[in-house]
Amino acid sequence: MQHYTISEQELDEQFTRSGGPGGQNVNKVATAVQLRFHVESSESLPEAVRQRLVVLAKNRIDKAGNLLIKASRHRTQELNRADARARLQVLVDQAANPPKSRKKRRGESKGAKDRRIKSKRRRSDVKRSRAKPSLD
Repeated sequence: MQHYTISEQELDEQFTRSGGPGGQNVNKVATAVQLRFHVESSESLPEAVRQRLVVLAKNRIDKAGNLLIKASRHRTQELNRADARARLQVLVDQAANPPKSRKKRRGESKGAKDRRIKSKRRRSDVKRSRAKPSLD
C-alpha cells in the first residue's frame, strides 16, 4: 500500500462558524474548517494518483480544480482541522492504490453445464417424490 504525504504549502484552510447545537459558542467562534487542495498543481502526488483522485472525488472538486473538504463534526477548530486532513489522507490513500485488473474467465464448458443441469434435475425429482400426491 502506497502512502503519500501532502505538503503544508499545498493546503488552504478557511475557518467559518459551525451550524448546529452549541449555544452562544456557535455564534462566536469559527470552528468549522474548509480545506482546499488543488489537485492538478500538486507536486506531492504522481500523475497517476492525481488522475485517480480526480475521478474518486469528482463531486468535491470545483471548477477551479480545488478539492474541498468541509469539517464541522467537532466543537473545536483543532479537532475539525485534524478531521479534514484525515479525510483528505483517506482519499489520497484510496487513489494511491490502483484498482485490481479484472481477469477474464472462460465460460462454462458443455460437460460442466450438462452435469449441473443433470444434478438439478435429480434434485427436482427427489423433491417431487416427497410431495403429497394430488387427488385429480
